[in-house]
Parts: sequence; structure tokens; C-alpha cells
Amino acid sequence: MHKKNNINKLAVGSTVTVCREAARPKQLVRAASVKQEFLIISTKWVRMSKKKGTGLCSMAEEAIKLGENKSKFIDKVKEHLPDGGNLNLCLTCGACSSGCPATGLADMDPRKFLRMAALGMDEEIKKSPWPWLCTMCQRCIYVCPMKINIPQLVYYARQLTPREDRPKGILGSCDVALRSDTCSAMGATEEDFQFVVEDVLEEVQAEQPGWEDLQAPINKKGSYFYLNQNSREPVTEADEMIPLWKILHKVDADWTYGTKGWAAENYCMFLADDEAWEHITRVKAKAVEDLGCKVWLNTE
Repeated sequence: MHKKNNINKLAVGSTVTVCREAARPKQLVRAASVKQEFLIISTKWVRMSKKKGTGLCSMAEEAIKLGENKSKFIDKVKEHLPDGGNLNLCLTCGACSSGCPATGLADMDPRKFLRMAALGMDEEIKKSPWPWLCTMCQRCIYVCPMKINIPQLVYYARQLTPREDRPKGILGSCDVALRSDTCSAMGATEEDFQFVVEDVLEEVQAEQPGWEDLQAPINKKGSYFYLNQNSREPVTEADEMIPLWKILHKVDADWTYGTKGWAAENYCMFLADDEAWEHITRVKAKAVEDLGCKVWLNTE
């Protein structure tokens, strides 16, 4: 680039063609007249033109065109950024990526994801598997100096994929949980759960000295705590429930399970199915209220 003024005069809808042979750092260029950001990779030779599609460079590649298509996803992005959706508040500091367990997976990280969202790259985001690799643990929010809610953006990114095309494991678990009021993604019934809890409790009381008085109440009305349990445990790893029972026993906690809404997980939330995850949550909340419990302990 010979003249800096060409950058300053860049208008909305201009086309920039970039050669990738030069190893120079990325530059964030602002069009002064309209205050809109364009991401331009600095290279050896770049010629710009205000006429659409006439940008050229020494090794021709497809132009990067920004600001032309209306993005549905960007509207969701702006709702969750501070100061009315001002994308300029992202400092691109990388703090979000530094602590993210999903950084580097599928050639993506939270900072790159946010910038793609800000640039309206809906199709690229939709094609990436990364939103399904993110655990939405919210670590990025805590370290972000601007408190940008990236997990919420990931949630909306998942909704870009039609429900039937979303990951089969999560989809199947959600659908199974919707079949009964246990909300179990393993399909365990109320009777199954009660039988396993009572059977394991009886075994502990009989075989473990000092735990003869251990309790694992079910449907005990008026208890202070209502306890949820991951539904995999009573189905495949029943002994994993015992340590928590012992802790609650040692502190003399007033608690109970319920036969309805006892499954702690909510795969419908991870599926980004608003209606389904709300249904699951309401079933569990009703189970807590029906037993008159004060606090809902969800182990997930």
C-alpha cells in the first residue's frame, strides 16, 4: 500500500483483495467517515478501488467482502455486548482465549469466534464445529475486561444449525429426557430410580460399618434441600451416589430426592432448544415446589 489516505477514505461496500504471501501482522483499519471496522491482512502489494470487485493484488485471491449481507446472527451478538452492542469494545486482548479449554480445537478460539460474529460471518460460523466443542463454562466472561458474554453467543450460534442436524448424542439425550417427568436422559423411570436408591442404601447399611443410620430419602415433604442426581449414575454407576449421601449425613442436612424431576442434566439446554430446555427446567422446579423444599441442589 503506497498511501495511507486510501485506507482512511475506504467506504462501506469497498472490496479489498488480499495476498497472503507476506508475513506481516494483522491490522484493524477504521473507515473514518462511517466509523465501521474492516479487518485487513497487511501484504506486499494491495491495490484498492472504490468500485466493487476491482481490488487486485500480485497473487489474485477471492476478495474479502464485508458489510454487504445483513446478518441475523450479528443482531443476537449486539444484544449481549456492553453499551448497546458496540463491537468496538472488544479489545481483542485474547484473555478469553488464554483460559479457554476449547482454544485451538477446530482451528478456533473465543476471540476468533467473536470477531467472526462481529463481521457477520454467519455461514462460516454455521459450518464450524467449534460452537459444539465449547462447554459454555463461562470462564471467558470472568476474564474479559469488557464482560462480553461469549457463551451466550455460542448458544445462539448453535441455533444456526437446524435442530435435526445438531449433534445426534445431544439431540437424542434431549428427546429421551422429554419423554417422562423424571427428565432422565438415560430414560430411567420413577420406579427404576427409587428401586436403585433403596437397593444401594440397603447394601451400604448392611455392609459398611458405621453407616447403619445412613439415609437417602425420596419424596420427603418439607425437606430443606431437594437433591438432583445425574441420571447416568443410578443407571450405570450407582455406587457414585454414595459419597454425596455420606457428606449430607455427616453435616446432618435435611434433604430428599424426588421421583419426578430428579435427573440433574439438561441436554436440551446444550442443544440450544429454548422450548425444550424450559420445559425440562419447569418440570424440575415443580417437583421441588410440590415437596415444599426450600433449596434446589443441582449436582450438574
